[in-house]
Formats: sequence, C-alpha cells, structure tokens
Amino acid sequence: MTMAPIRIALATDAWLPQVNGVVRTLTETTNRLTARGYEVELITPNQFATIPCPGYSEIRLAMAPRFGARKILKAFQPDIVHIATEGPIGWSVRRWCLKYNVPFTSAFHTRFPDYAAVRTGMSPDRFWPLMRRFHAPARAVLAATPRLMEELASRGITQTRLWQRGIDADIFRPGLTPHPRLTDLPRPIMLSVGRVAVEKNLEAFLDADVPGTKVIVGGGPALKALTEKYPGAVFTGMLSGAELASAYAAADVFVFPSLTDTFGLVMIEALACGVPVAGHRVPGPLDIVGANGRGADDMLEAPVGAVHSDLGKAIEQALICDPKAAAQYGAQFDWERCTDQFITALQNALARALMPV
Repeated sequence: MTMAPIRIALATDAWLPQVNGVVRTLTETTNRLTARGYEVELITPNQFATIPCPGYSEIRLAMAPRFGARKILKAFQPDIVHIATEGPIGWSVRRWCLKYNVPFTSAFHTRFPDYAAVRTGMSPDRFWPLMRRFHAPARAVLAATPRLMEELASRGITQTRLWQRGIDADIFRPGLTPHPRLTDLPRPIMLSVGRVAVEKNLEAFLDADVPGTKVIVGGGPALKALTEKYPGAVFTGMLSGAELASAYAAADVFVFPSLTDTFGLVMIEALACGVPVAGHRVPGPLDIVGANGRGADDMLEAPVGAVHSDLGKAIEQALICDPKAAAQYGAQFDWERCTDQFITALQNALARALMPV
C-alpha cells in the first residue's frame, strides 16, 4: 500500500536526556520520518513540569500532562497518533484519542509487569490487566520480535505488528580504536552496557566466576551500591556515540544479564562492533543470539554468541566465537528497514480506521 505522508503525533514518557533503548528507538525513528517528509509532532516530558520517577531520579515524569497534551494535539490535528509508553503522557494522549475518535497505535517497549514485580515482590500477573486495558483500543501494538508478539497474544494483546530495531552503522562497526581506559585491563574484558538498576540483573554478571575484567557502562539508581560492592569491576558511567563504540571495541565479549528486556539494543550494537554476546536463555538474547548462537532462526553459518542458564558458561562459550561473524550479523540490523515497518503499521491502521463500517 502506498499513501502520501501522514501527520503523526508521537507521545512518549521516555525522552532525552534519558539514555535507553526506548529513547534511542524513538529518536532514530523520528529523524528518519522527518527526512522522508512526514510531519511529526512530539509530546514528551520536556514540554511539561516534571517530577522524579520513584527509584529513578534521572527519569522525569510529566505532571498532569492532560491539558497540555490536549492543546498540542488539537493544534496539530494528527491523522494518527503513536503512543510509545504507558506513563502519564501515554494515558493522557490515549484519553484524547478515544474522546475524539482519532486512531492510535501503541508499542510494548518495556516489560513493565516484570519490572514492577522485581520492585514490589508481587507477581507480574497483578500488573497485566492494566497493560491489557491500556493497549486494548490501539489499532496496532508494535513489538520488537515475533517471540514478544506471541507472549503478548498469550496475555490477551493480540493486535500486534512487528517493529524491529537497528544500529547506526556509521558509529557501531568493527575495527574501531578501543577506549583508552579499557585497553590495558586484564583479559578477557567482559562488557555490559545499560541502566544500572535492580531489574537489569547485573549482580548475576558481577558474581559470575570467570577470569578477566568486568566492565559496566551506564548510570542508574544502583550504581553507587554496586560500585562499593564490587571494587574489582570497572564502572565507567554513561557513554554514548563514538565513545560507547570504542568501549565495545575494547571488549572480548558482551554480557547481557537481564531477564526482563524485550529486546536489548546494546546487544546488536556490540555485535556490529564485532563483539560476541553472552546472555541467559530468555527472550531478548534468544531473539538476537538464538538458542544455539546462530541467530533467532538458527541460520547463521557460525555462532555469534551463546545463551545458557549459567551466565558464566555462556561467557565461556561466547569468548570462542568469531568476531567477524558477529560483526557481519550485527550489520544486518538496519534502522531504515525498521522505519519502513513503523510506517506500514501506521498506514495500515489508518486505512482500517477510515474504512466504512
């Protein structure tokens, strides 16, 4: 289906200066939509008074965004709205779309029920009804992998569409100069990148009984405690762009200990830099590395990483993988193709909304 560029309002509770996979995905997509001639109106926390998110002072939540969001949407008059997150902005924009019969799509970026369960001690099942309620009116719910689409369907969210993730090949590529802070560390260098928070399961990595140096790139609420608990590890703080790519270049293996992420952009960035990936046998690593290390469809000629219930064994297996094979595989993840998927999902949703009943 070919349609003229449409007016898209994109609402998100996660935005710059936050550094995470959601923000990276939305900024990359927005830039490419604009370059293709689409009118995009952003509704982000930067447009409202904010308060710190409990437990995440670096994340700012919009205070009472309903009226401000309504004003922005009324002025822009979008053809369709994409709601990226289930926070205060997401709920406010959802309410406006339903009131004025404006079609909207949503996305499932974060396993909020699992994150909430980690922090509250309650079962994730207690939080899924809220997720179903939020996404039920969406014309499509965009998800990063077929496995996540199946999981959402099993939870009663069935109108899913695939929206994959990419890497910036100009930044994340093999053959880069390693980060000077990391070059002289005892080998092998094991790197993990991401928010330093309890749900990222970093202690499983830091407790793994493997030789070498463990490096954590990122900031977050658990940084101070982990720095004190693990003095033998290297904590760099947050890095981005070329500096982050140089950290990947210094590593012998990339370790992704999370049990709850829906995808893990940092895994494909590491692969694109020629760094094999080690992770648990859970969604995320399985969707990228695959059960046998040969990709999700098990079709790669050589393993690019390893998954195992024992993270130490996954690290040992990933260390013997071919960096060239990892780089070739990582380069296949392309933001332009991801943007095509996003546009197609929104165009199809809008076309269905315009069909006579």
